Amino acid sequence: MPNPTAAILIIGDEILSGRTRDSNMHYLAGRLTEVGIDLKEVRVVSDDREAIISAVNALRETYGSVFTSGGIGPTHDDITADCIAAAFGVGIDIRQDAYDLLKAHYDSRGQEFNAARQRMARIPDTACLIENPVSTAPGFSLGNVHVMAGVPSVFQAMVTSVLPSLTGGAPLLSQTYRINQGEGTIAGPLSELAAEFSDLSIGSYPFIIDGVHGSNIVIRGSDGARVDQAIVKLAGLFPA
Repeated sequence: MPNPTAAILIIGDEILSGRTRDSNMHYLAGRLTEVGIDLKEVRVVSDDREAIISAVNALRETYGSVFTSGGIGPTHDDITADCIAAAFGVGIDIRQDAYDLLKAHYDSRGQEFNAARQRMARIPDTACLIENPVSTAPGFSLGNVHVMAGVPSVFQAMVTSVLPSLTGGAPLLSQTYRINQGEGTIAGPLSELAAEFSDLSIGSYPFIIDGVHGSNIVIRGSDGARVDQAIVKLAGLFPA
């Protein structure tokens, strides 16, 4: 039985311009691997309404879960929540439960709960809130789409909040074997190994260190015994 699948949609001009380096995909991939959900696609779009709506609809129809990152803050360019509502064809407005959470948060700090901050309480109809223990402003889940902040610490907290609600599969196990030979030399035997262990994922990641060519061979699979067998076979082909 194949594992459930997922995709992440990263939203923001600051990512595409190179001003901000994304780390959320890397974090999500690791967490999903732990629970047996296969991350199959990563897509990055600008702060453009039609681009976001189109991407959300394409991804949610293709994968079991979709995670979005970015665009749910208090400023004018935070348009993700509105785009998600449009993608699902539902309304969006300030939700009382989200409003109450945020108001209590800002009141406790003696800060004004102004109109900009109230924008973060706008939640699409029928969505469920995602807890945010870092800064209170919630994300939300609608259908199979989980909408999260772009700030890494908040994104990570929201992922932790959502994962228990998802059905996972077999965790992916991996082992790495280093070969101090170039890919052109090892390609033939490696191809034969991949054919023999077609139930596993075998990837070659080349490097050059002090002028020496080599490759790290990473073998992944949900069956630990099979991964072990493939590593032993690989080591026999290319002794350290």
